[in-house]
Amino acid sequence: MDSSPTAPGIATLSVHAGNAVDPGTGAIRRPLVTANSYALPEDPSELSWSGTDTALYTRNGGANQHWLEEKLAVLDGGESAVALASGVSALHAVLFTFLKAGDHVVSSDVTYVAVFRLLTELLPAKYGITATLVDSSDLDAVRAAIRPETRLVHIETPANPTTRITDVAAVAEIARAAGALLSVDATFATPVLQRPLGLGADLVVHSLTKYINGHGDAMGGAVIGAAELIDRIRAEAMVNVGGTISPFNAWLIMRGSVTLPMRMRAHCAGAQAVAEFLAADPRIAYVAYPGLPSHPQHELAAKTLDGGFGGMLAFAVRGDAATQNRFVAALQIITSAVSLGHDESLIVHVAADDERAPYYPEEFRRWGHLRFSVGLEDPRDLVADLDRALTATLGPVG
Repeated sequence: MDSSPTAPGIATLSVHAGNAVDPGTGAIRRPLVTANSYALPEDPSELSWSGTDTALYTRNGGANQHWLEEKLAVLDGGESAVALASGVSALHAVLFTFLKAGDHVVSSDVTYVAVFRLLTELLPAKYGITATLVDSSDLDAVRAAIRPETRLVHIETPANPTTRITDVAAVAEIARAAGALLSVDATFATPVLQRPLGLGADLVVHSLTKYINGHGDAMGGAVIGAAELIDRIRAEAMVNVGGTISPFNAWLIMRGSVTLPMRMRAHCAGAQAVAEFLAADPRIAYVAYPGLPSHPQHELAAKTLDGGFGGMLAFAVRGDAATQNRFVAALQIITSAVSLGHDESLIVHVAADDERAPYYPEEFRRWGHLRFSVGLEDPRDLVADLDRALTATLGPVG
């Protein structure tokens, strides 16, 4: 019998990583430390007032932030992590730290809207940084977009909102050959379904606001990777831009992250059931979910996502924008609201004239889309709610 120790599973890591007995009180949970300043040593003359190694000032890093970062680094298999005020703050931190005037980025053409604007509007106009947006699931397109001045390749997988899947390991090889860093926004997947660092990525980004927090009550973002890279982000983009996460948000996210593995299993199971129901209903124009065989990257998703296909899907009912809105208004359990990854199911209607629509699949451009974050409710209740709303809006099947 092999008695050699095995690495703890992600459920065990989610419970224990970053946690310890509080030496001051004996509490078995990390406390909430709301102080914005920390006691200085007797002789502080050798300290850097912008340093992050010694607790000085919460903008340079606080206790709850550091404990959360310890957990996040372990969950994603990275050397280090930096937690910031929001997912956008984390994404901006990557771009701000590793790009300068004249540099070039290759990016997924379907990304979170703030990244889309940073790459297509703000960075080119303000700093002369250029970007080429490509279908990152097309490896030849990624290769063709590389230039001598390419310093970063950024992909989002599964992509928001189309759920497109990108082969992280294959893109990592392309980026490495070009001498560029690869960053991966893995918010939809979480470390439960995919760990991009193990597939060759240099940096992984999460909006902690979403699944890792999981309860719709805190905002945060994180970047995980090699200590050398994270130290640069911490020094340049955290301290000097000031997007530090608050102690309370870090504490809330630390608490929520404990149940991430079991929540993701429930999100995946619910989304699969809902997607199969919608795909079989003639009142639905299309469904985009990696767990369906009809999804363009279904086989790649089955190969590269571990334990499920995520909790996010997009679809449209057969009708114009007003019809989509009437359908949403008829829902009783599913909540019409932005964000995702909450315990409750959330849906938002986005019309076909969305600014990123030119990069969406044809059916998204024709019908618009309903982005659906499947929550933790009983899937049977969600299906019944969808069916009731469809009948109220379009009539019964047949």
